[in-house]
Amino acid sequence: MTDQRDALTARYGVGDLELKTDLPPLVDMQTRGSCRVFKTESLPDALLNSLAATALASPTKSDLQQRDILFVEDPALRTWINSLFPDMPWIVNAPHFVIFLGNNRRLRQIHQARGHDFANDHLDAFFNSAVDAAIAMSAFITAAERMGLGTCPISALRNHAQAVSDRIGLPKYVFPICGMTLGQPVYPARISPRLGLSHTVHRDRFQDDTILDGIAEYDMRRNKTRPFTSQRNTDRFGKQEPYTWSEDKARQYAEPERADFGDFIRKIGFNLS
Repeated sequence: MTDQRDALTARYGVGDLELKTDLPPLVDMQTRGSCRVFKTESLPDALLNSLAATALASPTKSDLQQRDILFVEDPALRTWINSLFPDMPWIVNAPHFVIFLGNNRRLRQIHQARGHDFANDHLDAFFNSAVDAAIAMSAFITAAERMGLGTCPISALRNHAQAVSDRIGLPKYVFPICGMTLGQPVYPARISPRLGLSHTVHRDRFQDDTILDGIAEYDMRRNKTRPFTSQRNTDRFGKQEPYTWSEDKARQYAEPERADFGDFIRKIGFNLS
């Protein structure tokens, strides 16, 4: 799909916000989607390095540059990472796996080398490096897709944060924020509908007085084009028809997930107060 108006309608429905639909440079970004079926061919190192260079050119808080990118290339390491996600076959089939890292260690090394106290040893130290890494990952995704490649972020990597960190040799104050599959897509990306812009774009003050109406509209719109093919935890919650986005997300976060991540972050040195 290349028509911008059609793309915006597919993504957000018929909204009540004025949008420019004559901006061709934005079409690729507005029609993007995650890729889960890849060709087997590997990408050349020069291209991977160029994508990393583009990603690390993205904004970074106060020029602190608290992020790194790790390409998983060792076959044994890749096999081990694949084994962590038996329910995600697209990870196994992707030719490349990338890990994005928050790195607050480098700044502390600079402080030690310069003989200055590290006076900001609190939650913001973790937050800044996590955001820096997320910005770089977003830029990497955009760059890869501009080159006709497919990507799929794997947040479930944080389910195994300690094991992954040990396996790839991460020291204190360096942590994985996300994994990502990368390669040449077999099929064009599909547009995933999003909540209406009138409920997620604000002017001057945050307002969510009508959010439940917006969610109900989105549930119906999404089920028309991207219905869920399975339902979560039917043993506990039963089956529901129609099975909607809001029901799926409510079920997802009704189950504990990554409750140990805070302990992991503290264990590698961060003070989260």
